[in-house]
Amino acid sequence: MLRHVELQRVVALLARQLEGHRIQEIAQPDAQSVVLGSYGQMDPDAARRQFLLLTCHPQTARISRVERMPKALAKPPPFTQYLRAHVKGATLTGFETAADDRIVRLALSTRDGPRTLLISLMGRRTNVYLLDEGDRLLATLRPLEATRPELELGRPWQPPGSRAPLHDDDRFASVPDEELLAAVEARFGAVDAKSLASGLHKQIDHALRKHERRLSRKLEKIEREMKAAQESIELARHGELLKTQLGRIERGQTEIEVADPETGENISIALDPARSPSENLDRIFKRYQKAVRRLTKGGAQEDAVRAAYSEIQSLKRDFDALDDAEASLRNFAERPHVAPILKRYAPRPPTPTGRVQKQDPGEVRLGKLSVPRRLAPRRYKTAGDLEIWVGRSDAGNDHLTTRLARGKDLFFHLDGAPGSHVILRTEGKSDPPSDAVLDACELAVHFSKFKRATRADVHVVPIKNVRKPRGAKPGLVMVHGGKNIHLRRNEARLTRILEAQVEYD
Repeated sequence: MLRHVELQRVVALLARQLEGHRIQEIAQPDAQSVVLGSYGQMDPDAARRQFLLLTCHPQTARISRVERMPKALAKPPPFTQYLRAHVKGATLTGFETAADDRIVRLALSTRDGPRTLLISLMGRRTNVYLLDEGDRLLATLRPLEATRPELELGRPWQPPGSRAPLHDDDRFASVPDEELLAAVEARFGAVDAKSLASGLHKQIDHALRKHERRLSRKLEKIEREMKAAQESIELARHGELLKTQLGRIERGQTEIEVADPETGENISIALDPARSPSENLDRIFKRYQKAVRRLTKGGAQEDAVRAAYSEIQSLKRDFDALDDAEASLRNFAERPHVAPILKRYAPRPPTPTGRVQKQDPGEVRLGKLSVPRRLAPRRYKTAGDLEIWVGRSDAGNDHLTTRLARGKDLFFHLDGAPGSHVILRTEGKSDPPSDAVLDACELAVHFSKFKRATRADVHVVPIKNVRKPRGAKPGLVMVHGGKNIHLRRNEARLTRILEAQVEYD
């Protein structure tokens, strides 16, 4: 960061070179810097384009001049948009450095009247402010809550209450004025480039690793489903054998043994005691048809995921072979197959804005959905590779039940007691495994006021039978139909399901 004595020299030089220039371009190369492209006379005989840099990077905060307009962010941040709307075309009419602080004012003559672009060098709290004629805040490069939370848009800007000590020694004392700006950029620009390259390298590495893990998990899931579907192909043979034995079956049977004429072996076929013989036969063939469809779909999915996994391995090899130059990293980041991965997984830089915002809580992915982290449910893996989702709060309960749950999902709630909404994601199944249902019941009791109970009645109802009354308080829903399950608590079951919690990426 420029010291006060250095700042005075730099600003004096910029005043001589840039006063009277008209601002023609405005760009942000990153979230903490802005560059003004101006045009005007550098000397009586020639006019030139100049590029004025104002940067808030903690270690290198400064005002200076760069040789060219840097590449701007793909989407202009709000601060740049505001400057382009109100400052582009303005004339730089003056430069002023505070006598006792590292504060620089750039006087501007705009079509809206006099304006001031102010940079206050305060380490991590450095910021660039646009002020009106009465010094009222119009916009800021960085969020006020991250730099000066006591300030407000529309209210007068105030100097900071505390100041950093001013160093009298000039690190550029031996550099003549005509070489000073180049020396400043040689010293601080290299630090900026190294810092940006390091940050970009971490972002790319983080995104590639997360995408690789996601594909690996997806591939494992598909392989499990394919294996289960392959085993279900035997259902066709069971169905054909059962056809010949319908007369032997009575309602209430749980299984029947049938001799296989091809092998001579006795085969045990599971039955649903609540169904008639013909209904059991229909159920077996439906499960067989579903397994065939799953194999057909799963085969295509497996090929696509394996191809994507092979591609991410190739990208990681290319990334490992890169040098650490920022240009190389940016070119790699802009590849067609890399850019979407970065957009999904790489941490976003702080949002440069002129508005006071609450800190963004972030989002998480639930399948194809983006869900605010504060509303995201707890997730647990259960039988049949299904998931159970549990609301974390009243607002989270509402979001889970009215926005996330759908289709044939089942809603669980402790009968007559407050607690979290619990959803068993059935993936369209009409008959989810009984173990999955009992797991969901355990969680419904565990996340309720009666978590210590040894027995409890859990209300289970299809999600289509759940609705939110208009004007009802958060977390309150009305249900109709369904059934009650009398649960005898099982500590081993609860421990197992709690240990199967799925973490968000």
